[in-house]
Amino acid sequence: MEKKKVAVPLVCHGHSRPVVDLFYSPVTPDGFFLISASKDASPMLRNGETGDWIGTFEGHKGAVWSCCLDTNALRAASGSADFSAKVWDAIIGTELHSFEHKHIVRACAFSEDTHLLLTGGIEKILRTFDLNRPDAPPREIDKSPGSIRTVTWLHSDQTILSSCTDIGGVRLWDVRSGKIVQTLETKSPVTSAEVSQDGRYITTADGSSVKFWDANHFGLVKSYNMPCTVESASLEPKDGNKFVAGGEDMWVHLFDFHTGLEIACNKGHHHGPVHCVRFSPGGESYASGSEDGTIRIWQMGPTATDDNEPYGTNGPTGKAKVGVNEVSHKIEGFHITKDGPSEKSTVT
Repeated sequence: MEKKKVAVPLVCHGHSRPVVDLFYSPVTPDGFFLISASKDASPMLRNGETGDWIGTFEGHKGAVWSCCLDTNALRAASGSADFSAKVWDAIIGTELHSFEHKHIVRACAFSEDTHLLLTGGIEKILRTFDLNRPDAPPREIDKSPGSIRTVTWLHSDQTILSSCTDIGGVRLWDVRSGKIVQTLETKSPVTSAEVSQDGRYITTADGSSVKFWDANHFGLVKSYNMPCTVESASLEPKDGNKFVAGGEDMWVHLFDFHTGLEIACNKGHHHGPVHCVRFSPGGESYASGSEDGTIRIWQMGPTATDDNEPYGTNGPTGKAKVGVNEVSHKIEGFHITKDGPSEKSTVT
């Protein structure tokens, strides 16, 4: 009798505490990359296709709540509970800038043109730092009605999107005037907000709901009730016909965008709530980060295994298309051991 085929994710160990944010770079000449933020204070960079560990950015002294890569994946940024946002050289791993704040930084985002870094956090202030003049004071918008949970850019860096930790809704700010031009109303605080790759949709997660908004006219396009409280959702970027969501039930759910019907449910893999999910830039896979300290990368295609196929900690042995050595020119300055991250940060 033919064995039932089951999806098996690539499991990425290394963080010693919960993974709270994930961010994929666009596709670059060197491939695409995945950065993760964790309460262990050490953001990690990985090969986005294989999950292979590339390097760890060391320097924060508190939990890292947010992370991102610029358009070319040449710089990384992170926001931390140590009251700072840092910008890193993503090729050699060194710290380029450290921007001090007066409270916890919960969110950060590079502008599309890569010249600006946007931050937000407990202070209720949106700050924009000019990376061409890092010593200059940031531009500040101090009208946020609550502590800032998420930030991102849209409309070719003309609009800023933010959500709050303690009140519902997504606010859209005009960059020039610093004023709110639109509020997308939600009943619960928005814990995840993503602008689709084609710029058409804003995907939000609030409470047990995932919503899709028109990013240009701001109308609500679709709203789906989820089987549990969800923390994060992401729209498939290539065809836009599926989305993934994760939350309190520790499962990673895949849904049909048009009908809201569940296509797949990845059960029994994570051992804690799922805090973040993101699709890869080509839509061929998606990643999930959890309270259990692991990242799991799920293939969208017919990836399957049976009981006889060996799997390593980062996926099927002998299956990786791009290994660490093949992107060594991208990551020359990181300290890389044969065993990956040091024992100090490895989760067993």
